[in-house]
Amino acid sequence: MARETSVVTPERFQQGLSYSAYIDQIKVNKARFEEFYKFQVKPEDAKDLKELASRPNGPAKMLVLGEDWCGDVIRGMPMLSRVADAAGLEMSIFPRDDHHDIMNEYLKNGEWMSIPVAVFYTKGHEYICHWIERPVSAEREIAEIGESIRAENPDIDEQAFGRARRERTAARAADWQQDSVTELKELIAASIK
Repeated sequence: MARETSVVTPERFQQGLSYSAYIDQIKVNKARFEEFYKFQVKPEDAKDLKELASRPNGPAKMLVLGEDWCGDVIRGMPMLSRVADAAGLEMSIFPRDDHHDIMNEYLKNGEWMSIPVAVFYTKGHEYICHWIERPVSAEREIAEIGESIRAENPDIDEQAFGRARRERTAARAADWQQDSVTELKELIAASIK
């Protein structure tokens, strides 16, 4: 959980990468990032995000932790960039594996280094809230997809299982990106009341 004395000072926040700078330096999956960047925030969601950002205690900055090898980041970071653009937020990206001190403040369930993580701050750099990894719908559906694959082929090896799961989850990616936007709006709204 975020600490009152976070390692993410305003100065540290400024040391992160912009989305374009992050994409320029990644080593794998650049084409997949570009494919998921086609996602567009719906006009009604953009309106809601701008309204939340316009509040005195609303978000002005978003810190993102991610790695280019992670499927959830490949799908989620482009969506987060679109959200930042729609809301007019400053976005600062940190590769997780080089910034464990930040990651340790936002462990999923207090123990997992799940990514992406999006952390929202006010203009004065006050912590608002954070979101981790994927929407609830994806969490549920990924488990269901895995169970279905194993039921169809109980002897499947891990490599084949991974391929089959990637193929089936790819069809759900756009819906999960949209579900993420909905979750982010709800989370921010509940956090700045």
